[in-house]
Amino acid sequence: MAVNLKGRSFLTLMDFTPTEIRYLLDLAQDLKEHKRTGTIHQVLKGKTIVLLFEKTSTRTRCAFEVAAMEEGAGVTFLDSGSSQMGKKESLEDTAKVLGRFYDGIEYRGYDQKAVEDLAKFSGVPVWNGLTDVDHPTQILADLMTIEEHVAKPLNKVKVVFSGDIRNNMSYAWMYGCAKMGMHYVAYGPEELASEIKQDVLEKVHAVAEETGARIEISSDPECLKGADVIYADVWASMGEEAEIPERVRLLTPFRVTKELMASTGNPDCLFMHCLPSFHDFETKMAKTAMENGYDIREVTDEVFRSRHSKVFEEAENRLHTIKAVLVATIG
Repeated sequence: MAVNLKGRSFLTLMDFTPTEIRYLLDLAQDLKEHKRTGTIHQVLKGKTIVLLFEKTSTRTRCAFEVAAMEEGAGVTFLDSGSSQMGKKESLEDTAKVLGRFYDGIEYRGYDQKAVEDLAKFSGVPVWNGLTDVDHPTQILADLMTIEEHVAKPLNKVKVVFSGDIRNNMSYAWMYGCAKMGMHYVAYGPEELASEIKQDVLEKVHAVAEETGARIEISSDPECLKGADVIYADVWASMGEEAEIPERVRLLTPFRVTKELMASTGNPDCLFMHCLPSFHDFETKMAKTAMENGYDIREVTDEVFRSRHSKVFEEAENRLHTIKAVLVATIG
């Protein structure tokens, strides 16, 4: 069946069928090969995109900028200090203006409604670079990485997310696994399970019934058995320093260690992470926390640097999957 995503926004994987997600993954592999062989076709030549960043990033910004420029598109970057959106100008008005200037808009920030409203009012494709409840471009890169390093189809893969099971990456993984018929386990403190958004669970379980996916919530280490991927995310971001003591108390048992990896029973289990990661004490935030008596590492350096770790392959694939989204929607 032919797939045509021209003019579509990329706000959440829940808006796409498994066939459409498969198309984006295959396109990303083709584009990665074009880059490897030096045969990039610049299919976005003459196009322009704008990146709206209310929340900082390394990989998302660089991936969008490089992807666009390699395919011939022009890029404008606007952070919260260089845009009037939400201050002197409403989001609706900003969207209508930018839609007349640009062929597509990327948004990275906090409220999912913001990216949805940009799509509603701009009249051009809008791409979600991260919100408080989703991170679809990251999951697309993660799925690509799994396919490159796990010798089984996605619908036979088990992913265990270890840590804060109510954050945006855990939700995004639920969406991706539900759509692709995968086995997903949110492995974290029992007291956080009740804080998982019920509307998210209802949506993913409804999709899972159609695709054969398994979506589970567990605090029992037994759930680690048979995992193909152990996934982690930071316990606290910049601006959340006040929450560090409580998060360390809750999440330390779920730190990814050599012992946790071994308990999967899978000698080839991958470790993956969206990055940035607190895996040592070479960052200001981790160092300061340790000086105050708190170890905020969600993964040990031993695991992060081990053969199991595919974090940098995963980071690279952000470029290729984001390029696929751009080419598919505005190319």
